[in-house]
Amino acid sequence: MYIDSHCHLAFPELNQRLDAILADMRAADVGGALCICTSMDEFESVHALAAAHDNLWASVGVHPDTEAMDEPDVAWLCERAARPRVIAIGETGLDYYRLEGRSIADMEWQRERFRVHIRAGRQRDLPLVIHTRQASDDTLAVLRDGNAGPGPASRGVFHCFTESMDVARAALDLGFHISFSGILTFKTAAELREVARYVPLDRCLIETDSPYLAPVPHRGKTNTPAWVPHVAHLIAELKGVSSAAVADATRLNFEQLFRVTVPERV
Repeated sequence: MYIDSHCHLAFPELNQRLDAILADMRAADVGGALCICTSMDEFESVHALAAAHDNLWASVGVHPDTEAMDEPDVAWLCERAARPRVIAIGETGLDYYRLEGRSIADMEWQRERFRVHIRAGRQRDLPLVIHTRQASDDTLAVLRDGNAGPGPASRGVFHCFTESMDVARAALDLGFHISFSGILTFKTAAELREVARYVPLDRCLIETDSPYLAPVPHRGKTNTPAWVPHVAHLIAELKGVSSAAVADATRLNFEQLFRVTVPERV
């Protein structure tokens, strides 16, 4: 059974056909999914999905690239993180892709938002769902700094990983998991496939990031959790193991990281 560790089922293009998506997941042996929150306004709809389905879970957080909005504080995140079926903080992290004339120093608002999420994750002892884009050095530095002081260290997953082998090693050294998406199947992803070959199977997760990044052979279409097996099949090929072994390992990794039990059948 496969688990999609990162998708956006609350987005309108997916939520409007949720029944069909859940049916497609069952047909593809995808046993569950983590529905990711990207803004304060979105949380209630994300949480409602998880509350209504015993094979869906929710996160709480504000995407690093979301601007012109009220900033979450630790109390806001922790109150919602205490609700049933909320199993992660994020997605959070840093994204310097759209600087639009700004300097790295100008992005301090992102770094401070990230620090708030790290503090909430440590306070609730929940894993972080990390987004990093053209900001890996700062992402790692803020994570390291955020682990200072008493309390449980940050844990979590670098989602939709597209960074270098060096970043993968650093993330693993920090105790984080690494999640691969449909990007792994793209022709241009040869270096990323080497990273996937390197990352130990017991530290891998798989995801779709639906509705984005549909894997080959569906590239260009609206992605769905039912297509996460394509990612697993390629990881199996890279590692010389069966797809069933990848499915079993990534499901176990999901359960252990997020401290949940995936139902056997839905």
